[in-house]
Amino acid sequence: MQTTAVETLLRNDRAIVATGLGATTLLAWLYLLTGAGTGMDPAAMTSLQVLGRMAMPMNGGDGWSASYWAIMLAMWWIMMTAMMLPTAAPTVLLYARVHRQSQTAATSRGSALPAAAFTFGYLVAWLAFSAAATVLQAVLERIGLLDRMMMWSTDQTLTAAFLLAAGIYQLSPLKSVCLDHCRRPVEFLTRHWRPGTHGALRMGLQHGLFCVGCCWLLMALMFAGGVMNLIWIAALTIFVLVEKLAPHGGRTAKVTGLLLIGAAAFVLAASSPAAPM
Repeated sequence: MQTTAVETLLRNDRAIVATGLGATTLLAWLYLLTGAGTGMDPAAMTSLQVLGRMAMPMNGGDGWSASYWAIMLAMWWIMMTAMMLPTAAPTVLLYARVHRQSQTAATSRGSALPAAAFTFGYLVAWLAFSAAATVLQAVLERIGLLDRMMMWSTDQTLTAAFLLAAGIYQLSPLKSVCLDHCRRPVEFLTRHWRPGTHGALRMGLQHGLFCVGCCWLLMALMFAGGVMNLIWIAALTIFVLVEKLAPHGGRTAKVTGLLLIGAAAFVLAASSPAAPM
């Protein structure tokens, strides 16, 4: 029996899903590398420095315009897409495979559309985080704790607080529960399976919420190192990939928690005035 072009395409829908994920991630990274709509040069905002920063002159404490709110929200959401979508790719691809195999020959319509719905649901969860991060950025900037140009903390106590909170959370039971869900896609799909495109959207949202629960304080470290600091973005992306996909990623979270707590203590000690002799 001759295979039609449509049938061939449906059989290759896994490749279509993988290509879509890769293209979305690539476009998100390109958007960041070109300034994420802020008009700023990310290379100029990239630094390894954490201590001893100088605050840039503020623009009179002016509030954000509606367009600037939209730019910042888009920046955060696309940045989360660039960083987090690669970590969700194995789950999305597994979902596409299971969905494809669950269809009968007579009713099979491919898994590309449900997989797209799953992915969109996942990204909606990160949109919620991005909205919260945007509000926090505006608040910190307004009270003078965040540099408007460089988008990093100008207060070492605040920097230490972010590091300490992230370190403690890395050691918490809630972190372990969320990380386990992210590291066990087969178990997640088995427990939360829902049929249809609407079901895929809900499953993607659920998976995204577990992912946000796993990584939200790690992403908040962007305020300590610089929201558009490419070194921090790349380092956090690599770490989250290791944490979620590497064989012993769960142990990595514990070790990193201790290192972050140590870093917080170091920042506080370095920022304290020297004791009189």
